[in-house]
Amino acid sequence: MFGDGPARAPILLIGEQPGDQEDLQGEPFVGPAGRVLDEALAKAGLSRRDVFLTNAVKHFKFEPRGKKRIHQKPNAAELEACRPWLFAELEAVRPRVIVSLGATAERSLSRIPAAGAGSGVRIATIHPSAALRAPEREARHRLRARLTRDLRRARRALAKATGD
Repeated sequence: MFGDGPARAPILLIGEQPGDQEDLQGEPFVGPAGRVLDEALAKAGLSRRDVFLTNAVKHFKFEPRGKKRIHQKPNAAELEACRPWLFAELEAVRPRVIVSLGATAERSLSRIPAAGAGSGVRIATIHPSAALRAPEREARHRLRARLTRDLRRARRALAKATGD
């Protein structure tokens, strides 16, 4: 599954891979993590209309357990295989700010040159699903606040890059 958003979005957000709902609906960030992301975007003064959403890995890797499909972390070969598509998205969108949502997304950018398509300001933050998986309420609250804070940083970086 490829990304979604304005063709020349000033901010590009990269997640790990589509989740179960994303795979079923064919759109990025439409499941529970997407709702967390939407909330953080709103609190940061952004919306989906402001950003291009994509994933480092373009397919949903899962293990079937009964009727459920359980997420499996993509491996290095899968990241490498999908890197040309991610690079093509960066080339097409040419964002001013690139936000990696989680370690896998950040790792996916490691071999993309910091010049050209990857020349936007880069900000690393947590994946929204981390705020869902935290076992304690206070930890979930802290993680949501961190995501919002980092998205505010992205908005400020964009304003600085465009002179606004």
